[in-house]
Amino acid sequence: MANTDAKQSQAVQAEGDYSRHIPVMLREVLDALQAGQTGVFVDGTFGAGGYSRAILQTGARLIGIDRDPTAIANGRSMEQEFAGRFTLVQNRFSQLGAAIEQVLGEGEQVDGIVLDIGVSSMQIDEADRGFSFQKDGPLDMRMSVSGPSAADVVNRLKAGDLARIFNFLGEERHAGRIARMIEKRRAVEPFTRTLDLANAIETLVGRHPKDRIHPATRVFQALRVYVNEELNELADALIAAEERLKPGGRLVVVTFHSLEDRIVKRFFADRAGGSGGSRHMPEVYERRPSFTAVVKGAVSASEEEADRNPRARSAKLRAGMRTDEPPMAADYALFGLPKLPDTQDLSRS
Repeated sequence: MANTDAKQSQAVQAEGDYSRHIPVMLREVLDALQAGQTGVFVDGTFGAGGYSRAILQTGARLIGIDRDPTAIANGRSMEQEFAGRFTLVQNRFSQLGAAIEQVLGEGEQVDGIVLDIGVSSMQIDEADRGFSFQKDGPLDMRMSVSGPSAADVVNRLKAGDLARIFNFLGEERHAGRIARMIEKRRAVEPFTRTLDLANAIETLVGRHPKDRIHPATRVFQALRVYVNEELNELADALIAAEERLKPGGRLVVVTFHSLEDRIVKRFFADRAGGSGGSRHMPEVYERRPSFTAVVKGAVSASEEEADRNPRARSAKLRAGMRTDEPPMAADYALFGLPKLPDTQDLSRS
């Protein structure tokens, strides 16, 4: 335990402001991943490098992936520090298969993959990225700093589409009212700043002194998830991980809200095997599992960690170990993803 705690302390020692970003459930992630010097592992969400550093300190070889060019630029010093064992690739984690082939070669597989889903605390803290309304900044929210921004979404989508986004991705009960307010206000003046949108939502909905969260919180979550296509990215990453893990390889996923956790839970439950078939093909057959459970259900952060790191309070960890069965068919219906407007339509319009 003491050695693991020491690794956790070392893992957050990075240059500049990165030192304040603490990887969530680091001990539990390392235990589930079982990284070691004989293996090749993937950190699909490099961020500030907390998981990556701890994995590298086991002696493992590692591929780090991040779509954020700022995270990649800041991680180059770590790449030099662990030269020969660590390679950073700028890409979406849904494309982890392509990243693995870029580093290892076509058809190669790895011993473990870890995914920390959602926005990183370093992105939230940077006002210029527009992920949060704690500080005023441009209404952006793009992890890869390309494509349509949150401002494009709120100023160009129809009120009905906005309401669906706020309702499904943010579970916002005032979704319709907020969408109609946005449509009316933007006709006079478009939304370009985070505080402007947050204040407009607060004025519309109101805020009780006992409210635990700001009334704009769920809308901002929904916009971030939509702009970055996070749920689709997660589904694609799970499918890719199944193809790229060796037999005995481990997939460890840390999520931070129920929509993400539901996708991961459904994936592992489906890959555990059991009866197969469909309403179009009524024959029932037994499917052999492509994953077996590493931990039972979802693991939450300890009370001590949750007190120390607020980001850990909503975190859930699920993990599975790859069997020697071939990957199952990529049936995206199991994830229950919503039908929402394509972000590419905003790019074309």
